[in-house]
Amino acid sequence: MAKQTVEAMIEGGKASAAPPLGPALGPTGLNVAQVIAKINEKTSSFKGMQVPIKVDFDPETKEFDIEVGTPPTSSLLIKEAGIEKGSGYAHKDKVADLMIEQIIKVAKMKEDALNGATLKEKVKNIIGTCRSMGILIEGKEPAEAIKEINAGKFDKEI
Repeated sequence: MAKQTVEAMIEGGKASAAPPLGPALGPTGLNVAQVIAKINEKTSSFKGMQVPIKVDFDPETKEFDIEVGTPPTSSLLIKEAGIEKGSGYAHKDKVADLMIEQIIKVAKMKEDALNGATLKEKVKNIIGTCRSMGILIEGKEPAEAIKEINAGKFDKEI
């Protein structure tokens, strides 16, 4: 028999046998507790955020694989900055100031979903999102931070 898939949105690190997962996994014959534990382990870095997950399984062998999606970059930046939302006027109103280490952390969380061959390129991708949200990087405009990254100022951190 072909592999089957169960997809759901769960809060990071808080999957349980309650809906939506329990009722979807119960009839599959999988060890639900084992699947839930693996999901919680893989989503623990996204605590407090909704995360898309996909459980691919073989109904005969009961082997399963879990894929974890990532929340949008803007959601990760909002959580990292401790703000409720980005600026409506990003070119004028700044809503937060993040350290380069926080930007790197978000880039690593989104690593598989970002374009770019190196972590440095992925960090610049995240800074682009900061620009549209009105978020400064170490007190500087995002464009200035990208210039500093290109000049090698943060090579040690990245």
